Amino acid sequence: MINENNIPQHIAIIMDGNGRWAQEKRLPRTAGYRIGVSRVKEIISSASDLGIKVITFFAFSSENWQRPEREIAVLMRHLDYFLSRQIKELERKGMKVKFIGRGDPLPVYFQKKIKEAEARTKDNTGLVVVFALNYGSRQEIVDATKKFAHAVVKGETKIDSLTTDSFSSYFYTADLPDPDLLIRTSGEMRLSNFLLWQLSYAELYFPEKYWPDFRRPDLEEAIRVYQSRERRFGRI
Repeated sequence: MINENNIPQHIAIIMDGNGRWAQEKRLPRTAGYRIGVSRVKEIISSASDLGIKVITFFAFSSENWQRPEREIAVLMRHLDYFLSRQIKELERKGMKVKFIGRGDPLPVYFQKKIKEAEARTKDNTGLVVVFALNYGSRQEIVDATKKFAHAVVKGETKIDSLTTDSFSSYFYTADLPDPDLLIRTSGEMRLSNFLLWQLSYAELYFPEKYWPDFRRPDLEEAIRVYQSRERRFGRI
C-alpha cells in the first residue's frame, strides 16, 4: 500500500526506451514516440490522483538534435499534437504547465504555443506539469551563472552574497521544489545531463520497462520503493 503521508512532492521522469520498444516489436522507431507521448497523458492523470504536486518530463534534450532529422520531425509533430489537444484538458483540470530549456532552435510556431500554454495555465493551482524541452543541465548551470554575473554588474547583488540557495533562483526551475524522486525507464542508469543540480538529494529509481509500457501501477510501485528508503540528506 502507498503511504499517503509520504508522497514525493516532485517526481522527475526520463522517458527512455521509446525507440527500442518499437524495434523489439518490429515497428519503426517513431512508433515508440507516438505511444510514449500518449503515455504522458496517463501518468499526468495518475500523478494528480496520487497527490503529487509537480511532475517533470524530460521530453527533448539539447543533445537530441544529433538524431536523424526524420526522427526529430516526428517527435516534434507528436509534441505539437500534445500541445494542441491536451493543454485544454490540463487547463480544464486546473493544472499548471511549465516548460524549461532554451527556445532556440525550436520552431518559432512551437515556441509560440509553449508561451500560450504557460500563459493560459499560469494561475492554476493544481498539479504542475513541467516539460524539459531542448534542455541540457550543464547549459542551464552556465545560463544561471551568466544571470548572476549580469546581476552583479548591474549592482543588483554582490558576489559574496551567493549561496547554494540563492544560486538556485537563477535556474530555469527557480520557482519549483527540487525533485524527491527520479524515474528513468528502460533500465539505463545515468542522468544524461538532466537536472544535475536539482537531483542532488533525489532518490533514483531505474525500472527495466520501456517508457511506452510504463503505466499507473508502475508509477505506484516507484512511489512504494521511494517510501521504503530512508532519506538522510547527509545526516546519520
